[in-house]
Amino acid sequence: MSSRKVVLDTNVYIDWMNRGLREAFMIGPGFVRYLSAVVQMELRVGARTLPARRAVDQLLRAYRTAGRVVAPDARLFDSAGRTLRALQEEGREVRLVTADRDYEAIRSAFDFDLEVVSTLP
Repeated sequence: MSSRKVVLDTNVYIDWMNRGLREAFMIGPGFVRYLSAVVQMELRVGARTLPARRAVDQLLRAYRTAGRVVAPDARLFDSAGRTLRALQEEGREVRLVTADRDYEAIRSAFDFDLEVVSTLP
């Protein structure tokens, strides 16, 4: 069985940490997980309690130790800006809050691999 490299979105981590959902993506076999520095930032922002901050610390430590934290470079942010502008010009409402449908809309302007997980447990 080959493993797939994946970068999980913030909502997947939150569902797992808060409600135990999406366990297969978080700890199941078949994936080599990487953490986006953007997701890292979003998790830090949302960790409002001491236990939540400690959980985020532990999660981040594991990714750093494995050398699996990835950061977008300036070219990627430039490309993202162009993509968001193109979507706005098409009359689409562009929200910079994570929502699966946003990613589908972005993919209509800029092709990339996307797997949308169910919003059900």
